[in-house]
Amino acid sequence: MKKNWCKPKWVSLLLLCFSLSLQLSTVSPQSLPTDQNYEEFATTRTFRGEASDMPEVHCSRERSKAAWKVIEEYLMPYVEKERYQIPRTCRLHPDNDLYRDQEQHKIRIDIYEWQCGYCKKRFYEEKFLDKHFDNRHHNLLNVSHSRCLADVCGALHCDVAMGAAPHKTKCNPAAAARNKHLCEGLADSCFPVNQGPSANRLHEFFLHQFCDALTCTGHQKPFSQGRKKKRMSISYIVISVLTLMLLLLYYTYLYIYRSGIKRGTQELKRVSLTQSGRKKKPS
Repeated sequence: MKKNWCKPKWVSLLLLCFSLSLQLSTVSPQSLPTDQNYEEFATTRTFRGEASDMPEVHCSRERSKAAWKVIEEYLMPYVEKERYQIPRTCRLHPDNDLYRDQEQHKIRIDIYEWQCGYCKKRFYEEKFLDKHFDNRHHNLLNVSHSRCLADVCGALHCDVAMGAAPHKTKCNPAAAARNKHLCEGLADSCFPVNQGPSANRLHEFFLHQFCDALTCTGHQKPFSQGRKKKRMSISYIVISVLTLMLLLLYYTYLYIYRSGIKRGTQELKRVSLTQSGRKKKPS
């Protein structure tokens, strides 16, 4: 009787192990996170499950970056030349950019290596760092005081700067009028004409640089005032000149040294040949 009772027990145990192995084999490797996004997989799940009380942000990071690029290249060099301080009430002020702090915490180590300035985690593409910011450091966005810089893209011609301007699409007069009104409002708030000569000049510059092209006529092109490159610092120029001079002296010394060695070697060969020729002559 004891032998018959133990037999079904072992059979059920074997069946249980077989069913567990089948369940494990159904897990595909594609469903598991890779080394690059393992942490993002975990933090995304945590963010959705535990941080549901965070306010949802509807702001394009890519268009915000494009708007800031336009500001840096086509506006700020002229503002710095005038030594003008953009007021905090201006929507183009850096403190009013929702993603400005995160963008400043991007560290580019190499062409295929980016680092998070908050937690030092590294990524091989910038887009993965952006996803990391969205998942892990979403709580650092100043959603209460900052605004979405992408909202002023229509006034700043972000599509032209991104190379995605629809050249063949028919112009919408209503949209152009809205963007021009937005652009003129930016000029008034960022460069009030009653704030002195610098503000007055920058106000006129902003209208010509951005606002005049916001029509359907096509006569005026955006960024008509051009792009002014920042001047190189004097220290950078001095260091560059000194480096070139040191390199020139080094290679000159190297050339003279090698020429001297070669000349000395030839003299030694000539002396040795002369001496050997004298020894061969019969006495």
